[in-house]
Amino acid sequence: MQARTYVQLALMMFLQYFIWGSWYVTMGTYLGTTLKFSGPEIGLAYTTISIAAIVSPFFVGLVADRFFATQKVLGTLHLMGALLLYITSQLDTFGPFYMVLLAYTICFMPTLALTNAIAFRQMQDPGKQFGPIRVLGTVGWIAVGLIIGTMSIEASALTFQIAAACSLLLGIYSFFLPDTPPKVSGPVTVRDVLGLDAIALFKDRAFTTVFIASVLICIPLAFYYSFANPFLNDVGLENAAGKMTLGQMSELGFMVLLPFFLTRLGVKRIILLAMLCWGARYLLFAYGDNGANVWMLYAGILLHGICYDFFFVTGQIFVDRKAPAHLRSSAQGMITLATYGVGMLIGSWLSGEIVGLYTSTGADGVQNLNWQSIWLVPAIASIVVFAFFALLFKEKDVPKQVEVLS
Repeated sequence: MQARTYVQLALMMFLQYFIWGSWYVTMGTYLGTTLKFSGPEIGLAYTTISIAAIVSPFFVGLVADRFFATQKVLGTLHLMGALLLYITSQLDTFGPFYMVLLAYTICFMPTLALTNAIAFRQMQDPGKQFGPIRVLGTVGWIAVGLIIGTMSIEASALTFQIAAACSLLLGIYSFFLPDTPPKVSGPVTVRDVLGLDAIALFKDRAFTTVFIASVLICIPLAFYYSFANPFLNDVGLENAAGKMTLGQMSELGFMVLLPFFLTRLGVKRIILLAMLCWGARYLLFAYGDNGANVWMLYAGILLHGICYDFFFVTGQIFVDRKAPAHLRSSAQGMITLATYGVGMLIGSWLSGEIVGLYTSTGADGVQNLNWQSIWLVPAIASIVVFAFFALLFKEKDVPKQVEVLS
């Protein structure tokens, strides 16, 4: 790959995740603190990502793969997204806000697959070349978190406006990316678009267990994405958005360590360790505070590396090896549907309901959240999923040729 192409793709990844990190992490704080939305309403706002995650594979399979150059589809979606993000920043009632945010996420979620597709098409050896480019996405997420935290604008509509400006920039920039024409020809069938051939994988017990566990563990996972930032701000942790980027820094570190652990512990123990760390993170949040126990808050944030890498990346590696070559893309799509789609959809809704259940309003009209009770719910749920996976997943079902990241 030419150096110019590498720089183009790296900047694309940086901007892609800079946009997502601009509004996603702090949206709960903005909605609860500034717009005074209720816990259930905040939870519903976060379901938009999951609904879009369910819709986007059909869009990518039907449009981007068959009719238009990928970089042009990417640019068009980001230009539309820029307008929708700006409109979102101007709304202060839940109904219109939710509908415009849903429209935006339906534009945004397909771009995650599109940026990967553009990158892969330019590479001679994706196994070695993709990692150094994709890591710029994590750097972008960290960068915007530090910017927002330093500027103390977590509860401001400026977060959406920053995302809108960056989306406009990436939308224009996309049209100058390397040409990536559609590669699928022939008639479009419902079976192809929906990836129905992958359903055959459910005959395999190991795949089915991983799929079900992926749905279940993403229910408690959604509590973190929806309410960690509001929680940290509520307990008085200064520069909460900036501090939360420690989780992404941890993610980078554990990504490097994953091959070492995977070869020594195996798939089952690695995934169980990730599930156990999800439970531990919520217990740390439940009993931590911004005083003597502030270390618990930092520990909970730092566990993100194990929670994310050891579960999501290990699961993706396992599925890639388990599925036949012609079904690998569909199998990865099924796991994405299980995690960011079904699991996060249920979890985002449920987290909002739980927050609403443990919220009381004082005589002065101020809402008081019982964070300890809130965090104990996903902690217990994580342990239940841990037990389910420990009992049903058999290490002997894992292909011996499982590969680790290099």
